[in-house]
Amino acid sequence: MSTQATNVQRARRRQATALALVPPLLVAIVLLGLWYFGSAYGHINPLFLPSPADVWQRLLDGFSSGLFEANALATIEESLLGFLLAVLIGLPLGYGLAKSRLIAATIQPYLAAGQAIPAIVIAPFLVLWLGYTLLPTVILCMLVVLFPMVITTALGVRTIDRSIVDAARVDGAAGWSLLTAIEFPLALPAILAAVRTGLTLSITGALVGEFVAGGNQGLGGLILQGQHQYDTPFMFATLALLAALAAVYYGLAWLLSKLAEAVY
Repeated sequence: MSTQATNVQRARRRQATALALVPPLLVAIVLLGLWYFGSAYGHINPLFLPSPADVWQRLLDGFSSGLFEANALATIEESLLGFLLAVLIGLPLGYGLAKSRLIAATIQPYLAAGQAIPAIVIAPFLVLWLGYTLLPTVILCMLVVLFPMVITTALGVRTIDRSIVDAARVDGAAGWSLLTAIEFPLALPAILAAVRTGLTLSITGALVGEFVAGGNQGLGGLILQGQHQYDTPFMFATLALLAALAAVYYGLAWLLSKLAEAVY
């Protein structure tokens, strides 16, 4: 490839990166500007919308005191444990739903019923049975993540090109070799989509568990604490930290997807 063609490709990549970054940055600048002017000139009651400076100061105070780090680690622990538990259950279950009519007929009604019941309704029962420990929050997080992971995985396995699977069987592939060499790579895009969605949803599950079962633990507990004290800047600072955590999770899921695509 010539140097000129290489330079053209690099310029196109830089242009594509700029097009991907500039629009969301512009939206963020506009929203921050509206937020600043709305709060700085008294158009909005500070109890409902504090100024960006107040939120930033509470964010710095929370990090300097170690309050945010400790509670963020608690939320990360709950969300990752719930997510991993959902992966261990959801991926095999999704595969079983796609491959077995008996499993699908047996499990799908319960999956649908479980999805119809809000997680916040299940949480008090988990606390009653298991107490105010880490386990109810982890289980609740798993339940939030499980349904979309199972359904997405099952859909990915069901949409595999059957002619490829049949050709592999003719060549002698069966059982574990068929799963690892043919079915898993072909269903990988759907599985990665399930993992990305589940990893992000795990934060939601952890927060719901903290609201009901976590007491003052975790970032959800900090939001409740700020609500009880009418400390809106503290609540917004915690919300900003949650948004950053969700962005980190999304980035990790994206890197995992790229790594899996490179391997397979």
